[in-house]
Amino acid sequence: MKQAQFTIGQIVHHRLFDYRGVIVDVDFQFQGSDEWYDTVALSRPPKDQPWYHILVDNGGYESYVAERNLEPSQLLDPVNHPFVSSFFQELKDGVYVPSMRKN
Repeated sequence: MKQAQFTIGQIVHHRLFDYRGVIVDVDFQFQGSDEWYDTVALSRPPKDQPWYHILVDNGGYESYVAERNLEPSQLLDPVNHPFVSSFFQELKDGVYVPSMRKN
């Protein structure tokens, strides 16, 4: 199994669809359905490599993206998404600091 190249809280850029966002979770291999993959993942990225859950900047939605379609964002301004504060406490030096979860 491949180690993830990106981390939770990192701001990334989607190479194919030209949007940026912040990573909120990592799956070390594809966890979606075969139907979703066949319908949405048209570039056929590998299922056995990391996939990321991303809050999309100015989009108000979450995307699920294969590692090969991401790169570090050059723009490290805050991500405008209504759920950023649910996952992170602050943006520090271009990386979001995860919130402490309460049990």
